[in-house]
Amino acid sequence: MSKVLGIIAEYNPFHNGHLYHLQKSLQDTGSSYSIAIISGNFTQRGSTSLVNKWTKAEIALKNGIDLVIELPLLYSISSAENFAEGAIKILNSLKIVDYISFGSESGDISILTSIADVLYKEPKAYKNILSHELHKGLSFPKARENALLMYLNDIRKFSNVLSSPNNILGIEYLKALKKCKSNIIPFTIERFDAGYNDTTYTGNIASATAIRNIVKNNGWDILRKVVPENTFSLLLENVKVGHVVPDLSVFEKQIIYNLRKMSTSQIAELPDVNEGLENAIKNAANSCNSVVEFLNIIKSKRYTNTRLQRILLYSLLGITKKDMELSKKVIPYVRILGFNNKGKYLISEIARANPKLEIITSVKKYMDTSNNKTSKYILEKDIWATNVYTIGYEYDSWTNLDYTHKLVQ
Repeated sequence: MSKVLGIIAEYNPFHNGHLYHLQKSLQDTGSSYSIAIISGNFTQRGSTSLVNKWTKAEIALKNGIDLVIELPLLYSISSAENFAEGAIKILNSLKIVDYISFGSESGDISILTSIADVLYKEPKAYKNILSHELHKGLSFPKARENALLMYLNDIRKFSNVLSSPNNILGIEYLKALKKCKSNIIPFTIERFDAGYNDTTYTGNIASATAIRNIVKNNGWDILRKVVPENTFSLLLENVKVGHVVPDLSVFEKQIIYNLRKMSTSQIAELPDVNEGLENAIKNAANSCNSVVEFLNIIKSKRYTNTRLQRILLYSLLGITKKDMELSKKVIPYVRILGFNNKGKYLISEIARANPKLEIITSVKKYMDTSNNKTSKYILEKDIWATNVYTIGYEYDSWTNLDYTHKLVQ
């Protein structure tokens, strides 16, 4: 069989940088097929997807992806580590993927691999330094960055690598590959011009963050320059029918309501809540009514905004620490969102390579016939997340789309 490329992405939304990454990855790896594992209606950085997961799948297929698989909710809104591990577990379980390619600010796979080796093996000296840095009251990402720089003892080589979001995810992919003992070969493409959180654009390249702001402000002339035509037309279509959910603030009243209703002990059961953070969350929820105000009250050097936003998402969607622990113990099912003719061939090859793999093409059929209680429980979280997501629509906020929406072809 020809070579198969795997990509893990949020595509929120798919833009010119993503198109460049896909085309260059296919070219440089010599792959003839591509599989994308994409997050659904909510994202790893604690926010919403601009458009629903089926629209994201349609855009990806129209821009060159052959098979689109959904990363289950428990992984897609988790820490970088669990996000990466869940997606790598899926790619590895397919047993037909030759390469994984990801974008990074570094562009140097050897540097990222050196860091991943330390994080995978966790030598005692590194763990001691990390513990010391955490005791300073630093956030975990900053403490880890400091500890790695001290342990690796080469500031010139590794400086700034761990402060860049795509490098961090790339390192987690590499670590997850080691943990799974996977034969998939990692590959990285250097990002250029726009960083993930940049709010401006250069030429025809803009970050996903900038593009979401452009859509929010109806900047259609700018948008046409920074996304492929297929993305532009589908985004415009979704705006016209009121099916765009720009950010977490759409749900801020529901979030504040939930937090006010929850007891402090219930808040403590939300993932990423520890060290008494539940008290600060409860106090903030009792004195504000917006996401921005909440984050301004509670932010500190110990907790990043992304982590706090994920906690808000957990409260909105009813995700607990037990749910996250469960996700770490299993290999996720393969939920297909869409495919083209080449993707259809890939599905048959996957089924042949791994006959026992759970491949979901019909949620109703799976829920009616599967005996796997754990997978059904995790899938129920995806179904509920979609039901919550459509509350953010301006029109036609239907529930149970996971049962009724057709595969994208």
